[in-house]
Amino acid sequence: MYKIIDKKNLASGIVMMKVKAPFVAHKAMPGQFIMLRVCEGGERIPLTIADYDREEGSISIIFQEVGYTTKDLGKLEINDSIRDFAGPLGMPSKLDGFKKVLCVGGGVGIAPLYPQIKYLNEQGADVDVIIGARSADYIILQEEVHNYASHSYIATDDGTLGHKGFVTDVVRELIDKGNKYDLVIAVGPLVMMKAVSQMTKEQGIPTTVSLNPIMIDGTGMCGGCRVTVGGKVYYACVDGPDFDGHQVDFDEAIRRQQIYKKEEQIQHNCRLY
Repeated sequence: MYKIIDKKNLASGIVMMKVKAPFVAHKAMPGQFIMLRVCEGGERIPLTIADYDREEGSISIIFQEVGYTTKDLGKLEINDSIRDFAGPLGMPSKLDGFKKVLCVGGGVGIAPLYPQIKYLNEQGADVDVIIGARSADYIILQEEVHNYASHSYIATDDGTLGHKGFVTDVVRELIDKGNKYDLVIAVGPLVMMKAVSQMTKEQGIPTTVSLNPIMIDGTGMCGGCRVTVGGKVYYACVDGPDFDGHQVDFDEAIRRQQIYKKEEQIQHNCRLY
């Protein structure tokens, strides 16, 4: 059992939890994820590691309450426990050797970007960050990101904060101003990552995206998380979750993401012993 030692509501339906998991925290690196079950008999779900503290032995996760499992998870409070919390899983992000990086986070996509931004800053990189959301009410981690970013920008669909429009508008503006980025990292909705990747491909800027397809075990055994990158099949859980955005078959990934929308709303009853 893994005790929840802190909990915060970051926005409507968006929750941050800090979980005591010393063995996971000891090995965690930016870009990796965990698999959890709220309780016995519950559904396994992957969540990206949003932060880690090796000294405290804690892992921070950020999630949006959209299906039954995330809603059940959101009902837990400080001192409650999560049944299973396995990780770190996946390949760490490749972040060494870059001088100037642009990080683009859409919605809760800024959560997995946050440890990458911290790491890049610690390595001496110049990091620009764009945070996008539907409205100001859904902007998260703004202050935390500001502590490590060289420059940070906000884009909201309705214009309630920062630029009115999409993150791609800000990406285009920064590139047009002459910024020379060694790497662009985009994390968020597939359509957003696709749009960013198309734009950066035109400019010849290497781009990494983080894919979160259907995933059951997180160890490469089920094959549910397969994605096509550069015409080859990979498993996001063991080969990713980071991939070359210019090589990802986004159209296939978007189709696969829609397959189990109805099933995501079916309740998985927990069995407590």
